[in-house]
Amino acid sequence: MSDYIALERRYGATNYAPLPIVLTRGEGVWLWDDQDRRYLDMLSAYSAVSFGYGHPKLVQVFTEQAKRLAVTSRAFHSNTLPPFLARLCEITGMDRALPMTTGAEGVETAIKCARKWAYIVKKVPRDKAEIIVCEANFHGRTSTIVGFSSEAQYRDDFGPYAKGAFPAVPFGDAKALAAAITPNTAAFLVEPVQGEAGIIVPPEGYLTECARICRENNVLLIVDEVQTGLGRTGKVLAIQHEGVKPDGLILGKALGGGLMPVSAFLAREDVMGVFKPGDHGSTFGGNALGAAIGLASLNVLMEEKLADRAAAMGDYLLARLKTIASPVVTDVRGKGLLVGIELDPAKVSARAFVETLLKHGVLSKDTHGTVARFAPALIIERQEIDWALERIRAALREYGPVYERAA
Repeated sequence: MSDYIALERRYGATNYAPLPIVLTRGEGVWLWDDQDRRYLDMLSAYSAVSFGYGHPKLVQVFTEQAKRLAVTSRAFHSNTLPPFLARLCEITGMDRALPMTTGAEGVETAIKCARKWAYIVKKVPRDKAEIIVCEANFHGRTSTIVGFSSEAQYRDDFGPYAKGAFPAVPFGDAKALAAAITPNTAAFLVEPVQGEAGIIVPPEGYLTECARICRENNVLLIVDEVQTGLGRTGKVLAIQHEGVKPDGLILGKALGGGLMPVSAFLAREDVMGVFKPGDHGSTFGGNALGAAIGLASLNVLMEEKLADRAAAMGDYLLARLKTIASPVVTDVRGKGLLVGIELDPAKVSARAFVETLLKHGVLSKDTHGTVARFAPALIIERQEIDWALERIRAALREYGPVYERAA
């Protein structure tokens, strides 16, 4: 066992079960361990490193801004936050943005805003507002958020929770959403693609129908794009595949350029307008350094046309994976560069498979016991995808014969 792993096990909380590797540096889509072995990163920190490790434009902005001014709190204005907020609203088409740090904070902000909007604007009776969520959702790990998770490990032994505040409906079922709406419904909170649930892509037209249902019932459509946003699925926002404009939008992960946590909740004017000074805040949210990195990340995304690149490379990756016939693979699915391989749990666990991939030089992560997820940086080249595909085939051969289907 590595001395670093032993030291972490001795002093760290055991709330994670990382793969047995110690990483020391990264460049582009590649990572190196403490033995100087090279790996192709097909996870990119759950999409937080969407622009690759050490992107020169982002590193330059980070180092120069860190030397000038990093954190002042929102007690004062800075010269980096206003242009970041303006660019963020311009790119997303939203009216206003509230900067935070982590994705979960962005979700918590959205929940508070939706509830206050329900009381102030919709006139829902005080403390009766409901927010509809989807089964198998993943929106973070705060005590509020895990209270409406359908994953027992996330929820059990962390209560009590607010009963009835977050009714859940099946993901992909717009009729179930319509049936669940009551006069007290403030919002519908949804992921365009369920990542943690196993890269679950909803039926075509689902989000369009959800938007119509919400609009007709005076319910806010709030979309959590912390993982899917900023190019990951082949559009700047995953909801743009259906031309949907939400009432509220949550962004994070890639917004920090892989250098620091940056998130935001965005909403239309009348929704965000319910907040007044003192209603909500964050010491680090909107700090000068984070705002500078956020703006630089948005500029890299747009200037390098990384959403288009994710669409092309994602189509290629998905198509090539679907040509692989293996007795342990039951499904391959995804959108853009967010792809999952479903494995037969009777033959191999997803954890065992990603550990096998590790031996072959590819970094991935399992989810829900049966899915290996692939979400490389959007800058990945076709030859690097081919390199990964060779190793994926080699890993699958350890569990049975592998054949090629016609493309």
